[in-house]
Amino acid sequence: MRNLTTLGLAVLRLLDEKPRHPYEVRQCMREQGIDHLIKVTHGALYHAFDVLAKAELIEPVETTREGKRPERTVYAITDDGREIAAGRLRELLSTLESEYPTYGAALAFMSLLTTDDAAEQLERRAVLLESELASVTTSSDALLKRGVEAVHIVELRHLQAHLRADLELTRAIVDDIREGRLHWQADRRATE
Repeated sequence: MRNLTTLGLAVLRLLDEKPRHPYEVRQCMREQGIDHLIKVTHGALYHAFDVLAKAELIEPVETTREGKRPERTVYAITDDGREIAAGRLRELLSTLESEYPTYGAALAFMSLLTTDDAAEQLERRAVLLESELASVTTSSDALLKRGVEAVHIVELRHLQAHLRADLELTRAIVDDIREGRLHWQADRRATE
């Protein structure tokens, strides 16, 4: 199933551990830091459950009601779900997909700003990157201390590596601008 989204894959992985209802899956995503990697909204999560159920990759196994709360349907992964998830995961791990990060585009168009303005914006980004890196590191450490298996948070190591690389590059570009090694026409236009 080539159109199995990363959110769908996350749902299948969590249901592979044990049957759960969508709210519990959402909680697990928060607890395991998956929400740092995948945008998870209430609507998107329930839509993913609907799509997976229609494709027979998951199936309802129980419906419960506690007090006046709405019914909660507990889902389990099917054998087809495991097979499809494994195949999609093999594909994602072993191949390269073109990604179009907005930061790369912003760097390509940075010459629209003056060097001072660009350096100032990049310095702001560096502060945000430092903060995000600290947050992800804290989350990762806390998850390990709580006993979450390292295999379930290896993606946070990947995120940390990307944040470190982004921070290193951003600082290097700022240094190149501030030291005069990187300059462009916008500075001349600004003084004319």
